[in-house]
Amino acid sequence: MYRKRTFQEKLADSKDLPRVELLRGAMRRRLGPGTIVLPAAWEIDAIMRRVPRGKVATINQIRTILAARHGTTTACPIVTGIHARIAAGAAGELEQMGRKRVTPYWRTLKERGELNPKYPGGVAGQRRRLVAEGHRIVARGQRLFVANHERVVARLT
Repeated sequence: MYRKRTFQEKLADSKDLPRVELLRGAMRRRLGPGTIVLPAAWEIDAIMRRVPRGKVATINQIRTILAARHGTTTACPIVTGIHARIAAGAAGELEQMGRKRVTPYWRTLKERGELNPKYPGGVAGQRRRLVAEGHRIVARGQRLFVANHERVVARLT
């Protein structure tokens, strides 16, 4: 019988990542020749852990850090997003088990400072945590953003 793996198990399974590949297909047409890193979940978790209280990071900022670390043209946006979700889910599981110090996933935003509905607690939970750290949240249509997020982006390089 199939047992669904926990986020902690997914975070620990590197699946032969990180891996650097040549850009192909649509990515190559858009970016030109170069290389792309497919990062491991633990790498993204480690970067997310470095975002201090009162600061935020964007997924694109994490991709830039990963590309520089691996000497590539870019980092895969899909794999990076999936692994950020895994890191957040693993932190949520640890919180449910009573752990107090976990990866501060709520400080990692989508591009342009948007809150991530896929994180534990959804946008309501992320909003509550960010407001508690002094951030102002604004609505743009149906989506929520950290106001002036570019002013509070952590320097993680």
